[in-house]
Amino acid sequence: MTKLLEVCVDSLESALAAFGGGADRIELCSSLSEGGLTPTPGLLMQVQQANTKKIPVYCMLRCRISNFVYTQEEIEIMVEDAKILKQRGADGFVFGALQENGDVDMKKCREIIKACFPLPVTFHRAFDFCRRPTIEIEVVIDLGFKRVLTSGKQKNAQLGVKLLKQLLDQVDNRIIIVAGGGINKENLKFIVENTEAEEYHGSFRKLKTEAKNEETDIMLGDKEGPLYVADEQLISEIVHMLKND
Repeated sequence: MTKLLEVCVDSLESALAAFGGGADRIELCSSLSEGGLTPTPGLLMQVQQANTKKIPVYCMLRCRISNFVYTQEEIEIMVEDAKILKQRGADGFVFGALQENGDVDMKKCREIIKACFPLPVTFHRAFDFCRRPTIEIEVVIDLGFKRVLTSGKQKNAQLGVKLLKQLLDQVDNRIIIVAGGGINKENLKFIVENTEAEEYHGSFRKLKTEAKNEETDIMLGDKEGPLYVADEQLISEIVHMLKND
């Protein structure tokens, strides 16, 4: 079966690179440097206007950084965000919520899935903080998530191939396991061969050179940190590797 690539982006420039590189799906966020937060409606609208190939664009629902244990008030924020983003052209959503003990928070996930209906929802890498992944994957399936994004509970998918393969064997065709976390040209072949996953995820970014005022040598941007954007050439190479595996 053809393998698919989802590219995670947090700007219009990165989305254009993902489209140009042949990505099969976009995960749209803001603040990728913080692990990804809910994108603005304006960003989604601009991305969809540029999306001439009508590639699915899934929006992250995450209202703050830090853990995935949410208050009811935070869930209500994300429910409203989902409603707005649905109206602005989202094709799906990406979300995950846990209880303090590391189990999936079924009640809060149901609220988000209901708000997103009928659009598909992916359970994101909050899954990698579950204490009992082979049990919690069944909960995720029963809740109605269509995909789960995971590195196999390791810092990257290369190190997590054993659990990824175990989960893939366990779920069969009941949910799609998306392998993600630290995927690059060097380790992709190893991950593909050791998991046989059908979908892969990454941001595939490069450092963008900041503009300078030549007369004053002052950086014309945020001095707090560097800017990273998706690399169209790298995405194209990753897509080629997946399609020709």
